Amino acid sequence: MNPFTKNNLLQSRRSFLTNSGMGLGAAALSSLLPQNAHSAVLGTHYKAKAKRVIFLFMAGAPSQLDLYDYKPDLHKLFNTELPKSVSNGQRVTAMTKGKKQLVQPSKFKFAQKGESGVWMSELLPHLTETVDDMCFINSMNTTSINHDPGKTLFCTGEEMPGKPSMGAWLSYGLGSMNKNLPDFVVMPSAYWSGKVNVQGLYSRLWGPGFLPSSHQGTSLQATGDPVLFLSNPKGVSTSVRRKMLDAVGALNNKHHAEIGDPEIQTTVSQQELAFRMQSSVPELTDISKESKATLEMYGEEVQNKGSFARNCLLARRMVERGVRFIQLFHRGWDHHTRLPENLKGQCKDVDQPAAALLKDLKQRGLLEDTLVVCAGEFGRTVYGQGKLSRDVYGRDHHPRCFTAWLAGGGIKGGMQYGQTDDFSYNVVENPVSVRDLHATMLHQLGVDHHKLTFPFQGLDQKLTGVEPAKVVKDILS
Repeated sequence: MNPFTKNNLLQSRRSFLTNSGMGLGAAALSSLLPQNAHSAVLGTHYKAKAKRVIFLFMAGAPSQLDLYDYKPDLHKLFNTELPKSVSNGQRVTAMTKGKKQLVQPSKFKFAQKGESGVWMSELLPHLTETVDDMCFINSMNTTSINHDPGKTLFCTGEEMPGKPSMGAWLSYGLGSMNKNLPDFVVMPSAYWSGKVNVQGLYSRLWGPGFLPSSHQGTSLQATGDPVLFLSNPKGVSTSVRRKMLDAVGALNNKHHAEIGDPEIQTTVSQQELAFRMQSSVPELTDISKESKATLEMYGEEVQNKGSFARNCLLARRMVERGVRFIQLFHRGWDHHTRLPENLKGQCKDVDQPAAALLKDLKQRGLLEDTLVVCAGEFGRTVYGQGKLSRDVYGRDHHPRCFTAWLAGGGIKGGMQYGQTDDFSYNVVENPVSVRDLHATMLHQLGVDHHKLTFPFQGLDQKLTGVEPAKVVKDILS
């Protein structure tokens, strides 16, 4: 026998089971064990505070100045030039390069909310009701000044494409908590209010990178089958499909025994999961049995497939069914012009549903071990862009500081962490990088970010990469 073929056979799981004393009986026994006991590659390194993550990604970058980072004295400086000592020669985009940087205060009112007295914009009336469960990190910062590398960094830990997404890392490291749904589900909003400067979303943002393809995210569709090709073709019954899968599976297993390619096993397992999903996904996406009070809490848009509201409700239903990582994308936040008008619509899209998600999880006892994170790829500038007045303005990209909020999963509520200068331009206290946020999220899931690794191209690759990353312990309960 060819030595390379022999080596592959020795390494294949099928060959091990076939040649071991226990044989397929061991595999049958393992199927009776709890799913997370036998499918995790690495497992937790210490006690987890969270079992799962819901990541609300606001693609396009919301303005922290108009939503979370209150700067009451900026109105005195309207239309004055930003001091050079503040900008300090920062690299800017081509859209504002060489132009005057004129201070543009927010037109929106802020007020202290909750028992904690967190400052919140008038644009988020529903989320203001939940601030005592939320932690606002006002000192987020990133290295990216353009959208695609910014989104890629947030979703995969690197600006350059090709690395696994965070959900893929968790699927690889922690395994599945259910048998009938994917470990990692993605739901982009099908529509949004802000119609300007809308960038595309790419499947690599939820892809497996160099990890086995079984760990990639599954995207739910707003129209037709929730998952592509979920339904049987006309004339094909469930029993016929079962027989077809059995026949194809036998051929694939025979092929795997011959060449040992693990991706063949991935194909077999994914085909079997798809078969089970023909029952589990329609049940998941059917919200007709939700109470009237629950539906009203999420708002009128919950009745529309593909809305952010509908996706938030589905996220809660996925939590109940053991999905490990759920990522919602909502586009339309890139407001270089007419920011007040567009921001109002975007906030209306997400404010009530996001607050409802937190309330819904909490009243069902699920928020305690569900980590909810909301962020965009960077922030917006204090200097205006486009036609400027007190009420009409835009803002450019700003990586030096922005706000992300977290709730549940062992995060302290009712607090603001980190501080920016008087212009919301530079972080002056407790900076938090995107990699720090990733390390903190992994920590709450019981994972040491240094130890969640995969060998590739001569390195033990990590979600947090090779640059320093720290767990933000001050925000942990």
